[in-house]
Amino acid sequence: MKPDISSRKDIKHIITKFYELLLVDEKMLPFFTDIVAENQLEPHLEIISDFWNDIIFDTMTYQNNVMQKHLDKNAFVSFKKEHFTLWVSYFFNTIDTYYSGEHSERMKSRAQSIATVMQLKLNLYTNE
Repeated sequence: MKPDISSRKDIKHIITKFYELLLVDEKMLPFFTDIVAENQLEPHLEIISDFWNDIIFDTMTYQNNVMQKHLDKNAFVSFKKEHFTLWVSYFFNTIDTYYSGEHSERMKSRAQSIATVMQLKLNLYTNE
């Protein structure tokens, strides 16, 4: 049986493996080329790990506005529904590959909610 997510170390593991998938997907890579080109991947992974640690373990480490970060990125590389579908799929698959349990399910549930809110804020539901 797989363990549940129990620490920030587990979250960092998920985020690292998740980004390994994102960075080889030609549809997702454009969102990260600047981070990679500027050799900022590791600091980025730490920030994302802080974000998820706050969500899963009710800490208060992440200091940015996650929605604003994505709105800013959208000005340069346009998000589409398919990007969110891929993101959620990779995220869920990564979690399910390594972990199982209450925190794992909470992380997936929150990821789906965040993806939905971001799509709403980016007006990606207007043509349906």
